[in-house]
Parts: sequence; C-alpha cells; structure tokens
Amino acid sequence: MRVCGIRFPALVAAVSAGVSLLALAGCATVTNPTPGDPFESANRTVFKFNDAVDHAVLKPVAQGYNWLLPQFARTVVTNFFGNFGDAYTMVNDYLQGKGTEGTEDLMRVAMNTVFGVGGLFDFASQAGLPKHNQDFGLTLGHYGVQQGPYLVIPLLGPSTVRDGAGLVVDYFADPIGYIDPTWVATTLYGVRLINTRASLIGASDLLSDAALDKYSFVRGGYLQRRQYEIDGASAAAPVYQDVGEPTGSALAPASGAAAVAPAASAAAATAPAPSTAAATAPANTSGASAAVAPSGASAAIGGGNVNSGVPGSQYTPPSRFLPSFPSFHFR
Repeated sequence: MRVCGIRFPALVAAVSAGVSLLALAGCATVTNPTPGDPFESANRTVFKFNDAVDHAVLKPVAQGYNWLLPQFARTVVTNFFGNFGDAYTMVNDYLQGKGTEGTEDLMRVAMNTVFGVGGLFDFASQAGLPKHNQDFGLTLGHYGVQQGPYLVIPLLGPSTVRDGAGLVVDYFADPIGYIDPTWVATTLYGVRLINTRASLIGASDLLSDAALDKYSFVRGGYLQRRQYEIDGASAAAPVYQDVGEPTGSALAPASGAAAVAPAASAAAATAPAPSTAAATAPANTSGASAAVAPSGASAAIGGGNVNSGVPGSQYTPPSRFLPSFPSFHFR
C-alpha cells in the first residue's frame, strides 16, 4: 500500500473557499433558524453556491450526456456502478445484522459480476433479488446515533453531522479509490458523477417548478427519507410536500410527518423504497446517496441514487483531488 500525501496548496484553497462561503452567510442571516437546523444561514449560502454550480456546469453536461448516449448505454453504465454499490451495501447490511439482506446483496454481486459481464447487465434483479441501499451513515443511525444538526456540504449537498461522519468511512470504502493508474480512477469518478446527475434531470426540473422554497424542500425531504431508510419496513412511507419558507416549526425528523423533499428524493418517491421496505438513484445516488451534485442532484449524495444502487455518499472525487482525507491505494 502507498499513502497519498495531503496536497497543502489544494487544502488551503478548499479551506479558503469554505471560509468565503461562511463569510457570505453573514449577509443572509436567518433570525429564527428552524429547530434542527441551527446553521441555516450558512447552509442556505452553501445551498445557493451548490445550486449555481449545478446550473452552470453539471446540468448542461448531464443534458449533453443524455443527448449523446442512448438509454441502453446509460443503463449499462448505471448497472456497472450499481454493482460497486451492491458490494458496499452488503458490508453495511452485515454490520447492521441484516443477514438476509446482506446475503441477497452478496448474491447480486456474484451473479451480476459473473453473468452480467462485470456488472454491465443486471441479471440479479431479473432473477428476483431485491436491490438495497445502505451506507455507513445509515449504519450509525441503525445503532441509535442521532443525526445531529442539518448540514449542507459544499459541492456534496445535504447531510447531517452523523451522515457527514459516515461520508468519511464511505470515502475510504469506495473501491474505485483504490484503482491505479490515476487516470482510470478519475475517469470512473467523472462518468459516475455525470451519469448520476443525468438520471436526475427530471427531478431537478420538478424541484425548480414546484418548490416555493427549494432549500426547505430539499432539507425536509432529505431528513425524512434518511429516517425512512433507517426505520425500514416498520416506517410509514415518506410524505413529500412543499411547505415554503420555514417559520420556525420543527423539521420533520421521521417518517409519516409532512415534510419537504429533495429533488432526488422526489424522484425516489416514485421509485421502490430502499432497504427491506422495498428496493437509489445517483447518484446517484444507485446516486446518489452525486459527488458534486448540488440542488436537484444533491439528494443523491445523502440518500443514494434510487436507480443505480450506488450509495450517494460514494460520489466523492479521488483523494488526489480532494486532499482533505488521505487515501490508501494498493499497487
């Protein structure tokens, strides 16, 4: 193994960007933050930044991707990354003591890898094996770790203190980060990001057209869906609606409460629910729990893309370009 050292210039640049966003947050102070969102002023500033990046870069590229590739090719790409997601979901299922789900995911990986030409074709679903979605943030929640304050992470989208900690584990557990040479890993990250964002085009358009307050719409839906994924079959189905500007009422922390939904979660509401209740994005979330998937695609980051099966928290660039965390690569 070799350790990729931290690139201090890039780290300084990242810290400077974060400080600048926090400074701008002072210009948009929320006098009465919503309970559960004490950092609402800063979160809204970061949300606007992510939304701007999405509209300026990600969405146009994703639209071009959809125009260039036929649906069949996009499905093959989704299946390929979904196979990686199934492997990581399997680990989290076993960590949560969900032996049946873990074994189903193990069988999915084996079947799709062998008969699906490395995961390009999803034979497991055709064979009746359900697709699940798990990440380490959900594993922490399964064992009673509270979600903590709501956070919007620059370029990564909605999260919480608990899920943010889970992102670190997800980052190191992403098998793509261990691929050499560097250009192969970087290419895979880029394709996964674009594919995930492309799968969320319709959801983000719906968000823009329907939401009175996009921020609260994304926040409430993200929190509700994450709780739904933790509760599993015992949970009532999430209720997604737009409540407009927050007025200080509590965030909907659990299933059944009328909440607001992220773009990807809005799409997920029409797709089978994860875990044992039913069987992400894109990213994906699988992407999208998308690496840089703000606004419409941001929900895929936290909760996973309901179509491709890759936990959204895996949509992170290789450590060579995100030097906040060193990574270990097998030679």
